[in-house]
Amino acid sequence: MEKNTKEIHLAGGCFWGTQKYISQINGVLETETGYANGKTQNPTYEDVCRRGTGHAETVRVVYDAHRLSLPKLLEIYYDSVNPTSVNKQGGDIGSQYRTGIYYTDANDLPVIQKSIDNLQKRLSQPVAIEVLPLDNYYRAEEYHQNYLDKNPGGYCHISPAKIRQASLANPNLTPLQYDVTRNAATEPPYKNEYFDNFREGIYVDIITGEPLFSSTDKFESGCGWPSFSKPIDKSLVKEIQDFTHGMIRKEVRAADSDSHLGHVFTDGPKERGGLRYCINSASLRFIPKEDMEKEGYGYLLDIL
Repeated sequence: MEKNTKEIHLAGGCFWGTQKYISQINGVLETETGYANGKTQNPTYEDVCRRGTGHAETVRVVYDAHRLSLPKLLEIYYDSVNPTSVNKQGGDIGSQYRTGIYYTDANDLPVIQKSIDNLQKRLSQPVAIEVLPLDNYYRAEEYHQNYLDKNPGGYCHISPAKIRQASLANPNLTPLQYDVTRNAATEPPYKNEYFDNFREGIYVDIITGEPLFSSTDKFESGCGWPSFSKPIDKSLVKEIQDFTHGMIRKEVRAADSDSHLGHVFTDGPKERGGLRYCINSASLRFIPKEDMEKEGYGYLLDIL
């Protein structure tokens, strides 16, 4: 592996859901489902589930240590499990569904132990996550690799909302994007990426990729920020009273990521409904019309 690339194996119940959850985290480069720390050689899924091999359903995680620290990765992992439950996660019961952190680098052990100690301080019951060197690991059958990508409606003990949140836990943002989306900062007028962009396409949430605004509804307002008469779907944004800076305004946030987007005002074009959604470019990513199909937004082409 490259110098900045690290590996850890995480058990969090059914590995279908754990792999999907972990793979959403920014900084994770590769995941693989497998069987770890059991007693037998070359176990099958049937062996692990029915023949007492002692293996845990595990996800091998390869990550970029410059973009994602081990303590941060473990904190995100803890959010996907019940850390005090023994041999049970969600509705799945059995020793193969135990929680575990299995390391391949002994230098990771003090980091893991400190992380577990910090977790224990927040809990009233003992942490049940076992921490051991990786042993007797075998890659799971191809059927179990990226199972939920191949079977979108398949069983998962982790909720879709929690899986989406995994991508928000370590956002790969520039300092400005982070400050705007997470701290409700405002970028400079006329010195931002999209204020004068009038190409056909859509604007999506910089964090989740949720489609928020369309070029069809964009207009020149003269304010120095991208202005829209309405979102693609009103349910994709939420509006909150904002009393900061001695003003009474209505803040606009993304419903899914809870990112700050900007504000909505009532001085927009009357022929378009009278609203002006004044949005920070830093909260958005523009998808040009010609790229929408290949990026998975082809279903929105008819709104342009």
